[in-house]
Amino acid sequence: MDGAGRRMYELMRELYPLCRSITGDGVRATLRTIAARIPLELHEVPSGTRVLDWTVPEEWNIRDAYIATGDGRRVVDFQSCNLHVVSYSEPVRATMTLDDLRPRLHTDPRDPDWIPYRTSYYTRSWGFCVSRRQLDSLRPGVYDVVVDSTLEPGALTYGECYLPGEGETEVLLTTHVCHPSLANDNLSGIALLAELGAALAKRPRRHSYRLLFIPGTIGSIVWLARNEDKLSAIIAGLVVACVGDAGPLTYKRSRRGDALIDRAGGYVVGRSGGRVLDFVPWGWDERQFNSPGFDLPVGCLARSLEGEFPGYHSSADDLASIRPDCLEESLRAALAIVEVVEQDGVYLNLSPKGEPQLGRRGLYRSTGGDAPDDDQLALLWVLNQSDGRHSLLEIAERSRLPFATIRRAADALLDAGLLAQAT
Repeated sequence: MDGAGRRMYELMRELYPLCRSITGDGVRATLRTIAARIPLELHEVPSGTRVLDWTVPEEWNIRDAYIATGDGRRVVDFQSCNLHVVSYSEPVRATMTLDDLRPRLHTDPRDPDWIPYRTSYYTRSWGFCVSRRQLDSLRPGVYDVVVDSTLEPGALTYGECYLPGEGETEVLLTTHVCHPSLANDNLSGIALLAELGAALAKRPRRHSYRLLFIPGTIGSIVWLARNEDKLSAIIAGLVVACVGDAGPLTYKRSRRGDALIDRAGGYVVGRSGGRVLDFVPWGWDERQFNSPGFDLPVGCLARSLEGEFPGYHSSADDLASIRPDCLEESLRAALAIVEVVEQDGVYLNLSPKGEPQLGRRGLYRSTGGDAPDDDQLALLWVLNQSDGRHSLLEIAERSRLPFATIRRAADALLDAGLLAQAT
């Protein structure tokens, strides 16, 4: 974890200028940058491919866009902020009066200086996003309007990092990569998942881990449609988004509500003083993984949720809104949730009639009389509850001891021959 917050922030700063959308070269450049940090395979799915009830759209790329006065002065310039263009705007070269142009100009009612983020993925259209002050400064007259973009057959690109474990069970970790220069939503999720992948790659793994860097909605639908044969192995999943601001740590449960990931996420985030929320079919890609035909145990880790933080989906969601210490706290929570999923288990006390003598096994202090410390109390809790029905997470929840302390106690009892894995 040493310096992890700063590393994630630096990755965000590197990726911030790129113009991302649900397809295109901005996504590819983003994924290539991530691939320099973790073993990431890039997948290309051709435009026109049917995926469940959807079709992969044409690929969109943009080189330039502007609104200029007759003397060539740009009053709205894509080069200064890539939010200025409605994502997926079709190509335009026109001369228009301000009155004709005005319906194509989008502002943010929340603040006169914010440029909104708007999209038109599945309807052919075009438009510009401007601050209210910019709009008010435009004088009546004729303007040159240019959107130098392409919409043509290509592909949707997503990245997949697979880290094999000892068994056949799998944990799914995902984040969306389709937003342009927006920091909390969702460069923070991209940076955290890359850092999490790098950490997991260095560790022994009981489960396999599949990390997906996907365009929102259509990306998860594409992956689900192409990988139905892999879904039965997934025992837990986590969508990561908006994890870099100062909002409270938040875990949103899966549709099931009581899956292992829900109990692990609720335990970790609840102990940190954060929020634990019930599932709603809104948000990020968790709603695709939790659709009733799949019903995967996939929760969501965030800080502020969509719409909760100042500047959501606007130019105010810039790097100044990100705190490296909050990024690091979010990463610690993600790692802690993964550790619970990785290390939970159900055990059987092999000496269940009365407490076994722990002192002669070197597991208990040699002098008595004082109240037990957490490590000693954990030994007693694990012995008492290990009847083949209660998991270590359940014991941690009931005892209110840290899961890591319960896990250490279980390991010590296993080494002493007092505990066995339940079958």
